Amino acid sequence: RMTRRGGKSTTLMDEEILKKAIVEQAEQEPQDQAGLIIKAEEIHFNEILKLRLEYRNILIIDHLWEFTSLAKLDLNHNLIEKIEGLDRLINLTWLNLTFNSIEKIEGLESLRKLEVLNLSNNRISVIENMDTLEKITHFFIANNLIEKLDKVLYLRKFKNLFTVNLFGNPVSKEDDYKFFIAAYFPNLVCLDYRLLDEKTVSINSGVHTFVQCRDLEDNYNEKVRKIAVATLEDVAKDKLDKDMPDDVKMLFTDKDTVMDALTTGHDNHLLKINGRETQLVTRVNAWKVALIKGIQDKELKRNRMRISDIHRYVDHLWEQLEELQYHHL
Repeated sequence: RMTRRGGKSTTLMDEEILKKAIVEQAEQEPQDQAGLIIKAEEIHFNEILKLRLEYRNILIIDHLWEFTSLAKLDLNHNLIEKIEGLDRLINLTWLNLTFNSIEKIEGLESLRKLEVLNLSNNRISVIENMDTLEKITHFFIANNLIEKLDKVLYLRKFKNLFTVNLFGNPVSKEDDYKFFIAAYFPNLVCLDYRLLDEKTVSINSGVHTFVQCRDLEDNYNEKVRKIAVATLEDVAKDKLDKDMPDDVKMLFTDKDTVMDALTTGHDNHLLKINGRETQLVTRVNAWKVALIKGIQDKELKRNRMRISDIHRYVDHLWEQLEELQYHHL
């Protein structure tokens, strides 16, 4: 059934449309629908494994609650503005929502088995609300509105992530974009449909080590801070262990002094880590400059050799021309 919205014809996603799509799919791809009776009145939605609903002007995702066995869903090239109505699709492993008008990542909480999520060509500006998608391996969000590199760090929590596509977002135009991604995502193999080359990965594995160091330092500082706070409280209540030396007890009589000391120590550790990282990055950048200069020098030398060859050839032609003129005379 068709309706109108903002001058555009839209399709209501109801049982009639779903049955029609399943019948058409069974006729086009019989090998994927083996054993399925393609009479619309006998279709059982809970047995369908794959559903294609592209190019149908769908505005709202609806009537999918019975598709509990569905593994693959294509809703690309529609007019969808909001991700919704997917809560019952607990067996979904593939979801394609490309070329719609989606502005926010949401409504995916129940899709714990999802491996492939394609949200390319929408209007999304933030990567969020994907915490439950622990099995995701391929995430595509090309041609959206992601602006900052630090916003991409949300994806670090997904340990199985194999492929990411951020091409066409403002973030992909930033300097050192590729090196940044390789540094923070050591398990990533493919970025923007291209394999990350070994040199990029190996260079950034050192940078990733410093990322891990900072994480470890943050965790260590947090644990020490909790112990210090607990000790300060015990000192205030005079509940400390009797075996604790008096000079140690004295250290915990002034809360501000203790907390300042912890903050200073944490800052010093981070400064040390950052200093080492800066040293490494400086060396890497120097290597990059030297590499580029080497390539340019080789190209210049090659061009000079070509020019020299051309000059010799021109001289040879002149000699032949002069000899021809001499014989002609």
